[in-house]
Amino acid sequence: MLKRLFGYDPTKTTIRTELLAGLTTFLTMSYILAVNPSMFSLLDGMSAGAVFTATALAAIIGSLAMALLAKMPFGLAPGMGLNAFFAFTVCGSMGYSYEVALTAILVEGIIFMILSIFKFREALVNKIPKNLKFGITAGIGLFITIIALINAKIVIQ
Repeated sequence: MLKRLFGYDPTKTTIRTELLAGLTTFLTMSYILAVNPSMFSLLDGMSAGAVFTATALAAIIGSLAMALLAKMPFGLAPGMGLNAFFAFTVCGSMGYSYEVALTAILVEGIIFMILSIFKFREALVNKIPKNLKFGITAGIGLFITIIALINAKIVIQ
């Protein structure tokens, strides 16, 4: 049954190893349950409780989809970089309401799904040079670091 549901192969791993890996993944990802509500509750009208619930549900649904449909051992949760961009740039600096920003994300998600279905997204990602991918990742990390340093009053705007 485990092989059919999750692709578990007892010749390659053990139940104990898989459970420890799952616990490690959960503990690594769980920070988002604290950070997301605190970040989004700074926006007028967003409830920290609602953001917590939405974050948890998104992580549960995404992770279960990866486990049951893709048979891949990956945990999925809302991404910190895009969430920080949403809260501090789109709603903060640019001044859009969170309703307008969420609507833009819905439209973007639909477009992203269409591009993924027709394999255009994959072809585009494969065309991006590896060094640029590393640079984008580092840039997102630095962006989140700057936001944290400003919020901690270590860096003053």
